[in-house]
Amino acid sequence: MKKVSVGVDIGGTNTAIGVVDELGHVLTKDNISTPSHGDINVYIDDLAKAINQLITNAKLINEEIEIVGIGVGAPNGNYYSGTIEFAPNLSFKGVVPVVRLLRGHFPDMKAIALTNDANAAAIGEMIYGGAKDMNNFVMYTLGTGVGSGVVVNGDLVYGHDGFAGECGHTTLVPNGRHCGCGAKGHLEAYCSAPGMKRTAFELLAKYNATDSPLANHTYNDLTSKMIYDAAKEGDKVALEVFATTGHYLGQGIADTIHHLSPEAIFLFGGPLAAGDLILKPTKLSIEEHLLPIFKNKIKLLPSSLSAGDAAIVGASALAWKELDK
Repeated sequence: MKKVSVGVDIGGTNTAIGVVDELGHVLTKDNISTPSHGDINVYIDDLAKAINQLITNAKLINEEIEIVGIGVGAPNGNYYSGTIEFAPNLSFKGVVPVVRLLRGHFPDMKAIALTNDANAAAIGEMIYGGAKDMNNFVMYTLGTGVGSGVVVNGDLVYGHDGFAGECGHTTLVPNGRHCGCGAKGHLEAYCSAPGMKRTAFELLAKYNATDSPLANHTYNDLTSKMIYDAAKEGDKVALEVFATTGHYLGQGIADTIHHLSPEAIFLFGGPLAAGDLILKPTKLSIEEHLLPIFKNKIKLLPSSLSAGDAAIVGASALAWKELDK
């Protein structure tokens, strides 16, 4: 009998759901809206219906399947309690008992677990991706924010309260840019997609670069993809955005390496589509900031998870990890 798990990725706008096999292949998938009404019970009812429909669809593809569990990745997800706690980009307020509510719909499910989205990506890399044979690595996820999942001696590090691994909130620049969390100078303020946009506008002003194609956009409509396209065309401002982002990212990663001595750092997210434009300056900065005992020892690798399905696949891997306990 073919064993599969369900992966759920809860985002601010949409929730992606998929049935995933043991090799990380998505058999069937769908998405529902993450509601703005804030009624968690209605949302969980809708989510359960969508999961059941996908399970039905998967059985149409292969009748001989067994659903072993449900893994959920979510902002501010607490693995220990199975709750989402005070997530700023979700309509659900306070502490939301997602696992307990899902268990009410799936009482016979062997495993139901939740963690934050970056941790889910790290577990996905460990179960399905480039970290299969690694016991010590860190996953950095670059997007609207900067998240991280830390694996030490084969175990994801949750800390005493379930929220360990906030490498994106390392202070890089004392009294620097305001971060979304309210503090100043954090890595996330420089290396997230919004951080790259802020760098672009700082450089446009610095050089009075009215001839840059980036100067034709407002802050709200500029995207990291536009910066990438301009860099590929040789735009000096766009190229410097990637160089600056890589410098700060490498500085933060060097701190992580000093703390943990991992075998590898994995990078995942939209900016990684830029390839060497982001990887080369990041690697150079890492080596620049490392102690001699660490130099040229730590691998910097792009995630090998498929970008389109990575969030679903990563979340589904959490179910397998629960079964191995």
